[in-house]
Amino acid sequence: MAKRDPNTGADAAEGIHAEAELDRAYDAELLFRLWHYVRPYRAVFWALLTVLPVASALMLLQPYLLKIGIDRYVESGDVAGLSRVAGVFFLAVLGEFAALYLQYYLTMSVAQRSLADLRRDLFDRMETLPQGFFDKNPVGRLVTRVTTDVDVLNEAFATGAMTIFMDLLTLTGIVALLLWLDWRLALVTLTVVPVLLLAIDFFRKRARVTYRAIRERIARINSFLQESISGMSIIQLFAHERASYEEFDRHNGAHRDAYHLANIYEASLFSIVEAVSSISMAIVVWYGSGQILAGVIAFGTLVAFIEYMQKFFIPIRDFSAKYAVLQSAMTAAERIFQLLDTPPEPGAEVGAAPSVDEAERGAVSFEDVWFAYKREEWVLRDVSLSVRPGETVAIVGATGSGKTTLTKLLGRSFDVGRGVVRVSGRDVREWDVRELRREVGIVLQDAFLFTGTVASNVALGRDGVGEEELWRTVRAANLGEFVESLPRGMDEPIRERGNNLSAGQRQLLAIARALAYDPRILVLDEATSSVDTETEQRIQEALERLLEGRTAIVIAHRLSTVERADRIVVLHRGEVREVGTHDELLERGEIYARLYELQYSGGRGRAAEPTAGDVSP
Repeated sequence: MAKRDPNTGADAAEGIHAEAELDRAYDAELLFRLWHYVRPYRAVFWALLTVLPVASALMLLQPYLLKIGIDRYVESGDVAGLSRVAGVFFLAVLGEFAALYLQYYLTMSVAQRSLADLRRDLFDRMETLPQGFFDKNPVGRLVTRVTTDVDVLNEAFATGAMTIFMDLLTLTGIVALLLWLDWRLALVTLTVVPVLLLAIDFFRKRARVTYRAIRERIARINSFLQESISGMSIIQLFAHERASYEEFDRHNGAHRDAYHLANIYEASLFSIVEAVSSISMAIVVWYGSGQILAGVIAFGTLVAFIEYMQKFFIPIRDFSAKYAVLQSAMTAAERIFQLLDTPPEPGAEVGAAPSVDEAERGAVSFEDVWFAYKREEWVLRDVSLSVRPGETVAIVGATGSGKTTLTKLLGRSFDVGRGVVRVSGRDVREWDVRELRREVGIVLQDAFLFTGTVASNVALGRDGVGEEELWRTVRAANLGEFVESLPRGMDEPIRERGNNLSAGQRQLLAIARALAYDPRILVLDEATSSVDTETEQRIQEALERLLEGRTAIVIAHRLSTVERADRIVVLHRGEVREVGTHDELLERGEIYARLYELQYSGGRGRAAEPTAGDVSP
């Protein structure tokens, strides 16, 4: 009697059947979507399908030629006839070799081209995803999608997944030939096949879940490795090696266990195929020998039957291995298309930039803005703030007051919960996000440099920047002396994440990059926090020249960097609490004055209490 689910009352057997039907439907959908990438190369694909039956026919011809050679020419001693059959047999083997070579070449040609397109689309989609997606998904997991998961699909092509069509043709042809040669011997021989089909179906249902677990656990390993290698210096400084090793060992053990279970299923299926193959061969020899003794069939027919049965079990034996790869490939495809189906960030598909009144070009305004990273845990509460074109406004406040969140809304990394953010007089939701970010340049606290050269990092985001303009930019950022001192100047290599530069040098290059980008609005988010006092002074001197005529929003904890701003806005607990010049706010003696006193009295005094609202999940 079937068990019933205590929650739904449904039969467990019905649930398994429904899940199997769902898997089949989903597999069909995945295959259809994969066909979308094969279709541009369908001419090669159809050529491949033309080659497959040729290879199958040449393989099936060989046992029949053995039968003819034995029954017609060996028994009669006709050497000339036997030689002719041997020649045809040799040509069939040679033709099969050529067809199989061509089949593999065409298969991999289609595979490499279509999977290259798939990788390109994956990277293209990741470039359009919102910042919140990357906050929630570890880098290692995303790298797995583009590398390991796509490699699994490539493995499915390489192991002959596309030749399953040929295998089906071969199996059908063998059954037809066996029935044609001797239907009684054929029926006796094939009695064990239903047992084999039941075994394949049994292991198929269990293997799918196992391969999903394998893909999930390799993604966890990649994620952990990426984080650990990036933070290896911290692991070593805090003597955390043993704990990290043990955590990696847990992830590695979980992956090993999942693979072990998959190996058990695969080995069981392979051994069952081998056992059934041996039993079938024994039946052929036992029953066929009796038929020969009874004069019903010739010896050559028995030889042909043995050859055909050996060839019959080759694709089935291979199928156990191919099926393992196919299940893994279906799981990988499922994860790949989940990433491709992730909606792009808001504004990624809006279109051209909206028309802008030149009088408002460079203006920024936050109108009654509310924002929360989680439901209604408000980070910003009813924030209203206007920045006139060409004006420099500083935003200060305790850690967690919402300063960085304002820059994320301005660049539309996130959308407001309520209210409106306007850039150059237009709601940021009306902008194409690429055009919006051409309008707004942001220098973050953590300066990220890419592998390449000084020139490629400074010119990031702009095409066709000449060397003369690059030199003007680095000199304007007070970076010229440093670049000139480098052995290769602008062509000096920058290693991964700029780890061959000091923190201050990386920050100066990031500032030069933003200036070369030449945005109408420039946001400096703690841009001087990683530099020493002398470098900070050099940056301030450069900013006085470079911010002239440009709208600037400066976020800083160091109040010395914002004293010359046209206006200073004080955020506290996600609300605008004070607005004024440096002198006006000091004279008022409230939050800004307490922050200032805290910094310049060596930590004495009572500063505004920090909140945790500026930390995204």
